[in-house]
Order: sequence, then structure tokens, then C-alpha cells
Amino acid sequence: MSIFRRSKRTETEPASAPEAEDATTVEDDATEAPEAESADRTGGPFDVSEVDGRDGRLDLGALWVRGVAGMELRLEVEQETQVVNAATAVVGDSALQMQAFAAPRTEGLWTDIRREIAMSVERQGGTVEEVVSDLGTRLRTRLPSAGPDGRTVFAPATFVGVDGPRWFLRGVLSGRAAIDDEAAEPLLEVLRQVVVVRGTDPMAPRELLPLRLPTDGPDEQAPVEEADDADGTTTLDPFERGPEITEVR
Repeated sequence: MSIFRRSKRTETEPASAPEAEDATTVEDDATEAPEAESADRTGGPFDVSEVDGRDGRLDLGALWVRGVAGMELRLEVEQETQVVNAATAVVGDSALQMQAFAAPRTEGLWTDIRREIAMSVERQGGTVEEVVSDLGTRLRTRLPSAGPDGRTVFAPATFVGVDGPRWFLRGVLSGRAAIDDEAAEPLLEVLRQVVVVRGTDPMAPRELLPLRLPTDGPDEQAPVEEADDADGTTTLDPFERGPEITEVR
């Protein structure tokens, strides 16, 4: 596993979408969607209190990340402040962006955030599907945008949310992993093996937990490499065209 890009990142809100004006569409479709379920965390992601040390994981501050075969790791850095805003695992033509946020002590965030994302996507003419899995309810989305030839294309992104003790972990699958379960599985295994380090400092709900550049590799056999993004323009916003697979209709 290697860190191969530092790129500009400005967004920190976990909803990753503008607020919607009307909740009617989501409410009307609620009876047709699978019943929402919470993630079973017995197989991860883990809280730091649930593991015995890093066990080969890369220390990124709020996230400890373990790689899989063929994986590269991208850290998204705000150039002006040099603050690391997200970690993105890349396997082939698929990517998983990971961010952790502070959450209330007594309740999770994923139900509300999932609803906000769905409302925003549908408001912009996209489609939303809820899928129940071992990692709880995932949100498969397709957002329309104009293709190079003027036709409408739909860029898919799949949102995964896991509520932990005083934290919320969000993953966004893009590229082939957003539409292909087989391609998504290696990246979902990365998400399952993540350890979240919440810390003891008081933080507002939805505040981004601080990430940092690693100071050492996960172990002696997995050296860490780092390269700068020269123009600083690369982002992994799931609602912008870029690394996503597009489908033409």
C-alpha cells in the first residue's frame, strides 16, 4: 500500500450534498425501501478501545487503515491549511473515500445523513436506492450531469455509514465499485478493518475528526511513499464527474 497523492479537499460536512428543499419524495418512497438496519460491528469497523494496538494498520490520526493487495492510499489535503480532510483507498478503477466525524453520545448520525443525501440527489433529478448489508443500510445513488456530447449521463456513488461510540464513519464508493459488488468487496473489507480513534476532546456532532499524514509505515514490509499533486485540483466529490463510471441513457 502506498500514499500516492496529496490533493485539495475543502468539504468536511458528512452529508456531502447541498440541503434539499423538500422531503416529500423521500417520505413517499419510504414504504417501498428495505427496512433500515444498523451495521454489525463485530467484524469492524472498530473503535480504538476494541483493538489491541494498530496490528499493521497505518496511523492517520483519527483513522487506522489496513491495506489490501493492490491498494493505494490517497490523502486529500487542503493546500492552504495543509489539513488532511479524507483518506481514499484505490484498487484498480474503484475508490473508497473515508472520513470520520464526531457524533452524539446517545444516538447515531447515519439515519439523518442518509435521508439528507437522498433528498439532495432526488432534488437534482438523480435516483436513490437503499440496500441492506452487513455494514448496515447503504445508499446507492446516480446523479445526472451533462456528458461531453451533450447527452445526460448518470454518475454513480454508493454511500456507506457506520455509527460507532461517539463517532460516525462515512465511506463513499466510486468508480466500478459503485455499481459492481465484486469490485466493491476489497474496498468494503478495507472499511471493515478501519479503526476509529475518536479522542477525548469535546467536539460538535458532525465535526470532522482530525486526520494527519503518517509518520511511519504500517510495517517494515509495506513502505509508504508520498507524491504531491502539482496543480492541487483533484477532488473526490461523489457528486462531481471524475473517477466515477458513467452510464449513458
